[in-house]
Amino acid sequence: MSEDAGNGIINKNVSMINYQVEDIKNLIYTVRGKQVMLDSDVAMLYHYETKNINKAMKRNINRFPEDFCFQLTEKEVENLRFQIGTSSLNKETYGGRRYLPYVYTEQGISMLAGVLKNEIAIQVSISIIRAFIEMRRFISLNGQIFQEISDIKGQLLEHDKKFDEVFDELQRKQETEFKQSIFFDGQIFDAYSLIIDIIRQARQKILIIDNYIDDSILKMLSKKNKNVEVVIFTTQNSNIRKLDIQKFNKQYPVLKLAYTNKFHDRFIVIDNKELYHIGASLKDLGKKCFAISKIEDDEYVNRISNYT
Repeated sequence: MSEDAGNGIINKNVSMINYQVEDIKNLIYTVRGKQVMLDSDVAMLYHYETKNINKAMKRNINRFPEDFCFQLTEKEVENLRFQIGTSSLNKETYGGRRYLPYVYTEQGISMLAGVLKNEIAIQVSISIIRAFIEMRRFISLNGQIFQEISDIKGQLLEHDKKFDEVFDELQRKQETEFKQSIFFDGQIFDAYSLIIDIIRQARQKILIIDNYIDDSILKMLSKKNKNVEVVIFTTQNSNIRKLDIQKFNKQYPVLKLAYTNKFHDRFIVIDNKELYHIGASLKDLGKKCFAISKIEDDEYVNRISNYT
């Protein structure tokens, strides 16, 4: 089939034009709350090339306001391509074109028929407009059903949100209900993971008491929540440099270091509420068998917190 050089028609045989309303309805989509047809589908129905349809529109741009015709955004193209899977919305060239496609509303198609001024466009436009009318009637008759479906989707989303909240609460309770655990030689990762979980519980303050601390504690503390204050009590013999702490504070403030020789065992206090006794130095987790226990007596929590 050869294209007419004057008006861009691919086939002029009007007697061959016989589109069913139901077939055209399948080419109508909803974009920006409007019922529209893709320029490539309009061109196919009119027996024009797509570029000639859009050229005719652009030559008469004052007749095509945005509620008659508009160009899709990349996101709108992707949404349509996902829904309908048409090759005319190929991401790279959008059906051989290197520009985003246009869409025409019912009013735009009616205007387009007048601009093209040929018998094929007029006949096809009548069928297209009938299809738009049928779609409006269908939506009108089934509006309540659509609304109910929308309401159900909203309820499901709300239920999903509540489920997530319940799940998060259960996770939080599992963390806070920790009592004690024993780690054997070689369980380095397991012990490290538990300490990280304890550190992440803090919302305001972390107090760490460990006589043999080193810079490995800084890697653990980098997992803490933002703006949580950290205070470490250790001895002068600890292998941690003030320079390391200064660098840490530039990214994960605030960490304070103090020295004491009042303690033999290791402790972690979270938000002055939860007290953990640790049987090994934090730098030696998993190297030998040791235990971590949660002490739930408020008196001991207060005494350890204040004793420092």
